[in-house]
Amino acid sequence: MLIAIPRLLDAQALRAVRDLIDRAQWVDGNVTSGHQSALAKRNLQLPETAPEARQAGQMVLDALGQSPLFIAAALPLRIFPPLFNSYAGGQAFGTHVDNAVRIQAGTGFRVRSDLSMTVFLEEPEAYDGGELTIETHFGVQQVKLAAGDAVLYPSSSLHRVEPVTRGRRVASFFWLQSMIRDDAARQMLFDLDSSIQALAADLGHGDAQVIRLTGVYHNLLRRWSDA
Repeated sequence: MLIAIPRLLDAQALRAVRDLIDRAQWVDGNVTSGHQSALAKRNLQLPETAPEARQAGQMVLDALGQSPLFIAAALPLRIFPPLFNSYAGGQAFGTHVDNAVRIQAGTGFRVRSDLSMTVFLEEPEAYDGGELTIETHFGVQQVKLAAGDAVLYPSSSLHRVEPVTRGRRVASFFWLQSMIRDDAARQMLFDLDSSIQALAADLGHGDAQVIRLTGVYHNLLRRWSDA
């Protein structure tokens, strides 16, 4: 499942995030890499413990909590604190798969990485290259969205960031554990929820069939969820 989430950050939130991270001290991106990723990764990143990263990350988390599309698509249980990276001057991240479990440094907090998310923080016309390339069952998908937009995709997928040949690509990235471990089951629930919302808009939430389908949705969620 690959879901684009438009305008996750509005103009004001986007400005606030950029004001914070642009004045912070960036370091080599391999500070959070596993062995495989370290072989392919060339970028800069804000340290997890940087106060600017934590404050900006909380702004991203606040926006996620206010996004019905994100909640319906991800059904989140735990979210790794958002991180921030930057690519310029030919930097890239070669093809890789994200680690199955992410552990926050210095804490016992960990998430099973069911889904990965990228929030774009630079307008696409400001840089060349930098596409997030994801290999799916339906072929290769390239994603390069407007600043403030986000994309959600399975952490199990092969993916890469293409070389940035002009300008600077800035983004937030993180992983989350869903209440629904299986991607196919999560997709079915998302499709069912989307259909229920469309029917409710036409027939009203009190319609008998809308109520019946809502019950089916929650019973499936009850059967499949880890929560």
